[in-house]
Amino acid sequence: MNKISPCLWFDGNAQEAVDFYVGLFRNARITRTLLHNEASPGPVGSLLAVVFELDGQEFMALNGGSEFKFTPAISLFIKCDDQAEIDHYWDALLDGGQAMACGWLTDRFGVTWQVAPPRLLGMLQDPDPAKANRTMTAMRQMIKLDIAALERAYRGE
Repeated sequence: MNKISPCLWFDGNAQEAVDFYVGLFRNARITRTLLHNEASPGPVGSLLAVVFELDGQEFMALNGGSEFKFTPAISLFIKCDDQAEIDHYWDALLDGGQAMACGWLTDRFGVTWQVAPPRLLGMLQDPDPAKANRTMTAMRQMIKLDIAALERAYRGE
């Protein structure tokens, strides 16, 4: 297991969020739940945290309360191999959430995601500045990423 695992702070809806994420990703599971005890700040027996995995990445979802909120300063990057995979994650995560730009969205729980093909980075880092610039220009005009349109821009079509 990874030495470092993100802890996501929720306002009482950690179980709902985890159930949603585990249902969305094919290779996902809940590995542990932690309940409040007499020494913790919540009602005894209520959910404190859930440890779960999404495609081999461990996370903890904490029912921390309303003190802190998510921001796009931290996002989860989903590497999608094709447009069908982008569409799958984008459509599900956007339900009740808010689209941003360039393949970013915030889901209904406030978590920000980037839904993108890993090969996009290679196009943006191409040593040919014309290819990289065309790709960046095309990407910046998109909300949900369109792989075919990005590749056409990269090729100059």
